[in-house]
Amino acid sequence: MIHSILVPLDGSTFGEHALPLAISMARRLNASLNMIHVHSLLDATYAELQVFDNTLDQELRNTEREYLRAIQKKVQDQVSVPVTIRNIDGDVATAIREQVDSLRASWVVMTTHGRGPMGRFWLGSVADELVRSLPIPLVLVHPLDEPTDLTKDVAIRHMLIPLDGAPLAEQILEPALTLGQAMKADYTLLRVVTPVYPVTIPTEPAIFGSVATDLMDRIERMHAELKRAAGAYLDKVGENVRRRTEGATVHTRVAVDEQPGVTILDNAKPPIDMIAIETHGRGGLSRLLIGSVADKVIRGSKLPILVHRSEERRVGKECRSRGS
Repeated sequence: MIHSILVPLDGSTFGEHALPLAISMARRLNASLNMIHVHSLLDATYAELQVFDNTLDQELRNTEREYLRAIQKKVQDQVSVPVTIRNIDGDVATAIREQVDSLRASWVVMTTHGRGPMGRFWLGSVADELVRSLPIPLVLVHPLDEPTDLTKDVAIRHMLIPLDGAPLAEQILEPALTLGQAMKADYTLLRVVTPVYPVTIPTEPAIFGSVATDLMDRIERMHAELKRAAGAYLDKVGENVRRRTEGATVHTRVAVDEQPGVTILDNAKPPIDMIAIETHGRGGLSRLLIGSVADKVIRGSKLPILVHRSEERRVGKECRSRGS
């Protein structure tokens, strides 16, 4: 259950683009909203200019507090749940993780990058680090080149959930269904099957024709079997999703492609308005690790991305059990 949503802000309008979705989530989940700004000390931020003026640093803190108070008032006008603010010091990613623990946050909602007068947040690198290390679900919103409208209700009506057939990837279902039920969303479960290619093909003209034909027949049969097995797996997962969501519409889709990330992005088209993806997986999407498939999806999609990192203890336990 989502009790508290943490929204990191960097003082820029880009960073504020996470707020409409965060407000919509808080409203539907009856969860508190906690907005934080991480203050960067002047001697660290402007080291190249050798600026160490405590007066300037205090003025910047005051500006940041005023910014947070103004945002708090605007957000509080939109929701009946508690809205809190904090201006804290420290390394940005570390400070966010500490605030997750301190505030007992259930989810983090933030933009993928920001910029502006106080936009030293470097949200791109921070988002990358949090995707790898945050122990709770993270929703990443891509900012737009337009003012933020806090009155806009952002409804998630259809989620795309890539799966690879392994229990690790299925861990995304828990947070996806929690948010999906609150939003009354439908789901499309996608499995990308890696194509099979022959290692070698004979080049002798006398035997090439018959062997090549036989190989193509075998490959087609193997692809058909892989798609059948993947479809059966998705049907089983889809049935479980329907039972847990009181009859939500669940679509299943199987694709054969050697580039899972590209295929996921190609399938993220209307009516789909959010992608939910686990950052560890193996099997058909064995490259579902940050830096490859999930990274490609996060960077390439304009839709909000729900990211969940597999629990390391569960990962280790599964690996040991499979190896025994």
